[in-house]
Amino acid sequence: LSERQYWGSDLQLPKIPFEEIMYNDESAYKWLCTLKKVGIVLLTGAATRQGELVKLGHRIGFLRLTFYGPTWQVQDKADANNVAYTTGKLCFHTDYPVLQHPPGVQFLHCIKQTAAGGESGVVDGFHVSNKLKKQNPQAYQILSSTAVDYTDVGVDYCDFAMQCKQRIIDVDSRGQAVRINYNNATRDTVFDIPAEKVRPFYAALKEFDDLLNSAEHKFTYKLKPGDIVTFDNWRVLHGRQSYQSGSEVTRHLEGAYADWDVVMSRLRLLRKRVLNRD
Repeated sequence: LSERQYWGSDLQLPKIPFEEIMYNDESAYKWLCTLKKVGIVLLTGAATRQGELVKLGHRIGFLRLTFYGPTWQVQDKADANNVAYTTGKLCFHTDYPVLQHPPGVQFLHCIKQTAAGGESGVVDGFHVSNKLKKQNPQAYQILSSTAVDYTDVGVDYCDFAMQCKQRIIDVDSRGQAVRINYNNATRDTVFDIPAEKVRPFYAALKEFDDLLNSAEHKFTYKLKPGDIVTFDNWRVLHGRQSYQSGSEVTRHLEGAYADWDVVMSRLRLLRKRVLNRD
């Protein structure tokens, strides 16, 4: 499990039937192992209705409650309180860097898909971080040491006013990336670092962002109704192409989060069951 499999545009997106991981321990174990190693797995064939992610949460233990609720609906909404609830393009980002401990795993269930546009994109943030470290160690050092302000204020599941400082690339004692915290939609206008460090920071951030958006690193796909994409929110940055709004909802995803502690607990329990059965 310690060996990650890095990828770029050449990603062979792992796919497992939803019903298999729900009722077969070997398939569920394969799902969670692959999620840990590759960072993303597509579950196929779920029902096209709300509530399937609640079942998935019960399968691993429980979902992570946030200020947007236990699950949340990604669709075009009037007076949207989040850029995701529009038809606009979403640039590559991780969710919830405004929290001290962002959710480790994200689930997105496609209930309805627009005919044109709305394609999803993902990029392996750890792979890109490694590339940045090799080609510009100073830029890597800046992004892994500079505290960036994030903020989010609004009303959803409840009213909230969040504020947090995060390093865009969190590293361990060896200097290896262990979490990406990058979301321009919630990056604050406040940036309290010495003036002489501002230009080097933005130069480093641009180089990182250019790598994220390079053709060799990003993988594009389109969710079909019944698909559930599950991915590592600490590692995989995700985005979306824009699509046309209409008189009715043309695209509807249900989203949810889980913590890595919960996922790894279930993985260990499934491993015991599978090995004992063998």
